[in-house]
Amino acid sequence: MNAQAAQLRWYYSPSVIIIAGCTVAIISFGARASMGMFTHPISEFHQWPREVFGFAMALQNLLWGVFQPIAGGFADRYGATRIIIAGAVIYAAGMILMAFSHTAALMYLSGGLLVGLGIATASFSIVMAAFGRLVPPEKQSWAFGIATAAGSMGQFIFAPLAQAFIIAYGWQSALIYIALVVLLIVPLALPLSAPAANDVRRATGGSLISMRDAIQQAFGHTSYVLLVLGFFVCGFQLAFATIHLPAYLIEHGISEWLAAWSIALVGMFNIIGSYAAGIIGGKFQKRYSLSMIYLLRSIVVTLFIILPITAFSTVVFAAAMGLLWLSTVPLTMGLVAVMFGTRYMATLYGFVFLSHQIGSFFGVWLGGKFHDLYGTYDPVWWIGVGLGVFAAIINWPIREERAPAFAT
Repeated sequence: MNAQAAQLRWYYSPSVIIIAGCTVAIISFGARASMGMFTHPISEFHQWPREVFGFAMALQNLLWGVFQPIAGGFADRYGATRIIIAGAVIYAAGMILMAFSHTAALMYLSGGLLVGLGIATASFSIVMAAFGRLVPPEKQSWAFGIATAAGSMGQFIFAPLAQAFIIAYGWQSALIYIALVVLLIVPLALPLSAPAANDVRRATGGSLISMRDAIQQAFGHTSYVLLVLGFFVCGFQLAFATIHLPAYLIEHGISEWLAAWSIALVGMFNIIGSYAAGIIGGKFQKRYSLSMIYLLRSIVVTLFIILPITAFSTVVFAAAMGLLWLSTVPLTMGLVAVMFGTRYMATLYGFVFLSHQIGSFFGVWLGGKFHDLYGTYDPVWWIGVGLGVFAAIINWPIREERAPAFAT
């Protein structure tokens, strides 16, 4: 009996939970970040206009956002493990079906609906919410930075891995192999069922009201609404670049390998950016940091598209954007925790993330649509620049304090 209890304590120790959760984030976000590697080969193989695959990925991002608050609600109520395991199975099934989707409708079903649902229920957002319940408030921002950095590591690993699979085995086999890696999430999710999470959850604020009331109160809180609107911009900018940057670079004479590695470099430098944002968010006002990140993104993109596209400018752009890429996530989730506590964090962050994914839908879809209409991605780059300035402005007045209804 004592040995069994000791084993349970080891299995549910914070170090094991963090390692397992970060590995889930690496696989979940990394597999999704590899989708841009398939834009060109799938479109060429089926002789589809760029908009077809672009719309499938846009639909994926949108449905990821739509299902995120639902998945978050189930995770808040029943725990993260079951939700993540179900999501991993759906995620893998969607990627395998993508390999055999010979019509646009099937691609929308597999790469759009199934993969979108799978990512939502096996996402690093669910992992981050679980982390938030296992650490004291003063370390939450750091924990969110760790989880976000893990997702970035996935992007760094999976983008060149997908390209290597495509070159060695073809894009169809590459999708299947990545899907098999996604299934590793199933055993890795088990430590997130730690019983201690429920105890911490009730002691971190916001636990005395129902989930329905929590949602209503959140959307009646001006700062939360501003946060939701600002995160739309983050989704627009990131999803557009993730899906269309490799093709954009190839069209400007950059090699396929460097185009793939540009996404990997974004992920590598985002490890630094996300971790730094987690630390900064624990020491300084998160709203000001968010505003600066959005403004700097607009500056970096402007310089990239007005200057000649070369191998050197590609590397510099990838590194600069990487530092700013997901650094918004620990700050945004940290603000949700400050305003509302962690009892309903997965649910309330899920609605913020829904806005992010609506932005992602438009970023990916308009990227393909405008490319087909004008033969260039430049109009969407400029839309992203304008939206970045807008986000910088609306994040500035956010009040970084507990919402009255959640003050306990």
